Amino acid sequence: MTISNVLKGHEKDLGGGFVVRRYLPSAVKQAVGPFIFFDHFGPIDVAPGADHDVRPHPHIGLATVTYLFEGAMDHRDSLGTFQRIEPGAINLMTAGKGIVHSERTPKDLVDQPHRTHGLQLWLALPKEHEEDEPCFEHTPAADIPSFQVNGASVRVLLGTAFGKTSPVKTYSQTLYLDVALREGQEIGLAGLPAEAAIYPITGEIEIDGAPMAPHTMALLDTRTSQRVLARSSAQFVVVGGEALDGHRYLLWNFVSSSKERVLQAADDWEALRFDQVPGETERIPLPKKPGA
Repeated sequence: MTISNVLKGHEKDLGGGFVVRRYLPSAVKQAVGPFIFFDHFGPIDVAPGADHDVRPHPHIGLATVTYLFEGAMDHRDSLGTFQRIEPGAINLMTAGKGIVHSERTPKDLVDQPHRTHGLQLWLALPKEHEEDEPCFEHTPAADIPSFQVNGASVRVLLGTAFGKTSPVKTYSQTLYLDVALREGQEIGLAGLPAEAAIYPITGEIEIDGAPMAPHTMALLDTRTSQRVLARSSAQFVVVGGEALDGHRYLLWNFVSSSKERVLQAADDWEALRFDQVPGETERIPLPKKPGA
């Protein structure tokens, strides 16, 4: 069977009606390749003056990948980076041994009705890179390989597919595709990495004849190739890569192969030992009872 399991995910309100659907980590599978965290937010119609800002908060041991379909976001971090994120671009923030960042609505959109829609994923770093120096990389939409495969629109956000390679840095074998199909159109997926999943963004699709319900993620048996058919105009992403080099502990925004390390990161945040985001005075406090 092409689909080995289906994840239904769960919804979480981050405040002010900003609802995300979270699929990874799950009880069924902690990660798909290096993808240890998968959040889909929106589409959300944002009213003028709505406060959807994410105040400064820390990370270790991971890289965040932000990808928007609609809207815009201002990224600031403790390295002094300021970057406006817009649809089609990839923002890769590598936390390594520690970074702090905020994500805010750009000033020109605060008093305007607008829509926001996108994905934020976390990549667990290989053990040898967990304590790397933090860094930030922005790749504009124009630099992402975009092409047609038998009429299907494909963008290679991370990794290599169909002979095209994304310029975005990866730390292990990683694949992240954005695919759009017209109604009745199909695309073949062959040679996927050992672990892979398909997640529909919009529309209805079938994977080798099996329909995908809305807001579900299909874990794939990649020993065979897959054919994805659009029952209506549809957009979906493919994520995957080689399996992680061991279990990861997660505590709030921290990821590590060491339980002691995530506990230390929590202590460091409470004790104000992380670097600050220049010009920012707010911070998200550590949850009262975080669990690793």
